[in-house]
Amino acid sequence: MSALKVLGRAGSINVRKVLWTCVELGLEFEREERDWRSPEFLALNPNGLMPVLLDGPDFVLWESNTICRYLVGREGRVDLLPAAPRERALVERWMDWQATELNNSWRYAFMGLVRKSPTHQDVSLQHASIESWNRHMAMLEAQLRATGGFVAGPRFSLADVVIGLSTHRWRAMPMARPELPAVETYYQRLVARPGFRVHGPGAGP
Repeated sequence: MSALKVLGRAGSINVRKVLWTCVELGLEFEREERDWRSPEFLALNPNGLMPVLLDGPDFVLWESNTICRYLVGREGRVDLLPAAPRERALVERWMDWQATELNNSWRYAFMGLVRKSPTHQDVSLQHASIESWNRHMAMLEAQLRATGGFVAGPRFSLADVVIGLSTHRWRAMPMARPELPAVETYYQRLVARPGFRVHGPGAGP
């Protein structure tokens, strides 16, 4: 039985980052759903958020991008997260951008239009979220045109795991979006990867 356990819903975009990373690394793992409100879960992550990684009996980690970094480092995969400080920083810059800028741009629109959250039904705020989301995706378009391949450069990296899933969500949204040809070409590159097919298009928006 695998010592790795990923706690969280299969449809959660943050859980899917970790699951796709595990596929890229060829890791065996178990995924398990837990009640995030339970005292047992809150003892693992006091934020009450998924995912949580359990690696053996005594190591608990939360925050999805941190979990992905940990797993890649654990396996010594410098192709996905370089060891050299400058090259690593270029990958981590885009990972942090995804977590702090890109995610924040789409959250209101996604919660209102897809999750149908009653507290996200202000149409003006939905439109503002869509506008911000499209503006951030235009930034990604410019970056992909510059690299000619993937987010942080010509080769696939951990930045593509986290931004690739956000790109899938953007394409799947019931909203107006601009034509971004470099983003579309990038998306088709990702579809060639088995882990993305399962945990991107195969897992929902």
